[in-house]
Amino acid sequence: MKHVLFLNGPNANLYGLDPKGSYGPDSFAQIEAACHTRAADLGIALQFRQSNHEGVLIDWIQEARQTSDGLMINAAGLTYTSIAILDALLAFDGPILECHMSNIWKREPFRHHSFISKAATGVIAGLGLRGYLLGLEAMADLIGARDA
Repeated sequence: MKHVLFLNGPNANLYGLDPKGSYGPDSFAQIEAACHTRAADLGIALQFRQSNHEGVLIDWIQEARQTSDGLMINAAGLTYTSIAILDALLAFDGPILECHMSNIWKREPFRHHSFISKAATGVIAGLGLRGYLLGLEAMADLIGARDA
């Protein structure tokens, strides 16, 4: 079975608290449950994690070099600021998908530049939970999970 690590950055744990906001009505727990269900359907062993701390995310990315076939990340606010996360991602050998709940290019101008994108195989943005699920489908193809 192929292994995928899906990391979520600062404040993702607050998803769903403002149903009319940028991130939609789904709570973080609902998003996680939906992703686990879809991953199981695709034959992927999924680790779905969230941290508000940059160093923890970097530790998990480094750990993934030994444990994961693919990595998905919504670095949240760290997307626009963290060269350290970029450097950790560049050391990961498998495919990387950058996923955002909101369309970052329709938001404030400072959100229009992602450091994460330099390491990403692909980017999905603006589709909410559906984007996370589509990302899992794309990752299954990238790591050959559907062929296993």
